[in-house]
Amino acid sequence: MAAKVLAIVLAGGEGKRLMPLTTDRAKPAVPFGGMYRMVDFVLSNLANAGYLKIVVLTQYKSHSLDRHITKTWRMSTLLGNYVTPVPAQQRRGPWWFAGSADAIYQSFNLIYDEQPDYVIVFGADHIYRMDPRQMVEDHIASGAGVTVAGIRQPLSTADQFGVIEVGEDGRRIRAFREKPTDAVGLPDAPDEIYASMGNYVFTTKALCEAVERDADDKTSKHDMGGSIIPMLVERGEANVYDFRDNEVPGSTDRDRGYWRDVGTLDSFYDAHMDLINVHPVFNLYNFDWPIYTEQPPFPPAKFVHQWGERVGRAVASMVSPGAVISGSLVENSIVSPKVKVHSWAHVDGSVLMEGVEIGRHAVVRRAILDKNVYVPEGAEIGVDLERDRQRYTVSDNGIVVIGKGQKVEP
Repeated sequence: MAAKVLAIVLAGGEGKRLMPLTTDRAKPAVPFGGMYRMVDFVLSNLANAGYLKIVVLTQYKSHSLDRHITKTWRMSTLLGNYVTPVPAQQRRGPWWFAGSADAIYQSFNLIYDEQPDYVIVFGADHIYRMDPRQMVEDHIASGAGVTVAGIRQPLSTADQFGVIEVGEDGRRIRAFREKPTDAVGLPDAPDEIYASMGNYVFTTKALCEAVERDADDKTSKHDMGGSIIPMLVERGEANVYDFRDNEVPGSTDRDRGYWRDVGTLDSFYDAHMDLINVHPVFNLYNFDWPIYTEQPPFPPAKFVHQWGERVGRAVASMVSPGAVISGSLVENSIVSPKVKVHSWAHVDGSVLMEGVEIGRHAVVRRAILDKNVYVPEGAEIGVDLERDRQRYTVSDNGIVVIGKGQKVEP
């Protein structure tokens, strides 16, 4: 008989480092790749793997996230399948979630209702493909209390990640450290470390016992990575799962093992640029493992005018349904639905979210424009960064970010 598995997606993150994109929405609800929301990637991985009992724990500015999940992620109830958002409900007292471990503690009723053998706990704000079945199978075979997904990264980058240090067998976790400056390499690759992907598979009994014990510790930060995993490591019950071993149907040598934590504006921008290469680093066109999302009834994208320099065209770009490129040039960019780029405008290296409108003769370079931003005729964004810093958010790498509804000066 197949093991009973419940999937819990942690989607309560505030996403402060993604401001202003998270001013009005939770981080997992931030649009990505033209058509999608960040949360669609983890939900698609779970759905493609056949894990169809999924709860999404929400908290921070969750309305658009709740609405997206409710409208988009509908399962057949005939077989008891569901994807449902669950907000903080103050079941344990008059307080909100104090951390990701506390979110699970306050949601024990969901586990008690399903009585699963194993619980998948995945984050909601990473961009990747993964077949979680293989990780669950590895966990069951190991007999561990928890299995943590690890992605190999250069040893020199250890101070940027939660680092998983393993024993000589390469499997049992002997330490779980946050951004160490003295990390040691892997037994089979001294110049590499395992960075935690924030994805865990638990044996239900081990999860509940650890979370309950953590809830009684008033000094704890009640965090999965910072509190629960170290507790199970200390008890010798934690294993690592090497993401390199995960084989996703339809993946290529180019995009196999891709995973990005898009927690900053620069990483968010870079992940978008990964989509538009001729041979993309992350391939959205893998139809064997699709990324699902809502598909509104937008018409096809349209490219109009062919008169002298007034030619609507897009090069090395992804253009979504409902967009109109009118007598303008779009290069190296992501164009979301209902975007309008008017004549003689030039957009280069940018992410335009739904409903953005670029006026005639405007120039937009290396920018992220949130929903419904209007760039007036002749305006320039990303041309004079010193001027832009006085008006907008500019990232460390010089990406100009304009929030939803923010006024753009001519």
